[in-house]
Amino acid sequence: MAEKKEPKKEVKKDPEVINADEMVKKEKLVKKEQEYDELMDRYKRVLAEFENYKKRSSKERDHLYDSILGDIMSGILPVLDNLEKAVEAETEDKDYKQGVELVYKQLQDLLKANGVEEIEAVGKTFDPELHEAVGSVIDENLGEKEIKQDYRKGYKIGNRVIRHSMVVVAN
Repeated sequence: MAEKKEPKKEVKKDPEVINADEMVKKEKLVKKEQEYDELMDRYKRVLAEFENYKKRSSKERDHLYDSILGDIMSGILPVLDNLEKAVEAETEDKDYKQGVELVYKQLQDLLKANGVEEIEAVGKTFDPELHEAVGSVIDENLGEKEIKQDYRKGYKIGNRVIRHSMVVVAN
C-alpha cells in the first residue's frame, strides 16, 4: 500500500508582510555592515598606532644605547690619551714598552669594535662641528683655516662627536 504524497501547499503571504520582513532584514544587514565598517576602521587605526609605537620605541632605544655608549667611551678617552703618551715616551726597558703598547692597542681595538673613530685633523680644513680651535698661527705654507697641529685627538661614534679635536688653525 503505497501512500500517496500530497503536494505541499504553498502558504502565500501577503505582499505587504513580505516587504516588511525584507525591510527588517535589510535594516539589520545595513546595521551589521556599519558595525563591521566601524570595527574595521578602529582595528586599522589601532594597528597603525601600534606600528608607530614600535618604530618610536625602537628609535628611542637605539638613541639611548648610543648615548650611554658615547658617555662610557668618552670616559675611556683620557686613559687612551695617557697610554698614547706612555707609548711615545722613551724608555730603556723594552719589555715595559712592549707591554704598554699592547695595552694601548687593546684599548684602540675595543674602541674600534664599539664604532669609535678618530677625527682626522692635521692637514684638514677646520670644521667647528668636529674641531675646537685653541690657537691660530700664520703660516704661508698652509691654506686658510687649515689645521696645523692637533693638541688632543677627537673621536666620534657614527655621526655623533663624543670629543672634539683641540687644534691650532693656520691663517
